[in-house]
Amino acid sequence: MGDIEGQIYILGDDINTDDIVPSYILTERDPNEMAKHTLEVIDPNFSQKSTMRSIIVGGSNFGTGSSREEAVNVFKILGIKAIVAKSFSRIYFRNLINNGLAGIECDWEEGTFSDGDKVQISIDKGIIFNKTKDVKLKFKKLPQFLKEILDSGGILNQVKNKLK
Repeated sequence: MGDIEGQIYILGDDINTDDIVPSYILTERDPNEMAKHTLEVIDPNFSQKSTMRSIIVGGSNFGTGSSREEAVNVFKILGIKAIVAKSFSRIYFRNLINNGLAGIECDWEEGTFSDGDKVQISIDKGIIFNKTKDVKLKFKKLPQFLKEILDSGGILNQVKNKLK
């Protein structure tokens, strides 16, 4: 996987799947319409801001709650390329990877990132470079089997490729 670059959008701790996709919108069958409601309980303008911000930086315990894949799919629809967090819910982390969206655990300090900073993430090297602040952070590299899933664009693509 090549480097991921973009501007960041910062979220706090304990972002759950109901925060990401409010339960009342789960009856909506049009995924694009559902995506318009992403994080609206935290920021009613998130879906518009996501056109400029393609990397989310969160705190601890990101993605708690139900195992609904919609909470990953809406980010993909909005063009989010990666989610960096201090820690993830186990199921949410695997949903990210299995759906081809990079999930990166990095114990960042307050002040390391500001909303709108430009960053470059090297999955292969395990480095996040905040270009705006000229700061490099290391993160634990993903195991090879997870990188292969990401490189395939998700686990379904990986299976399809293996079956060809």
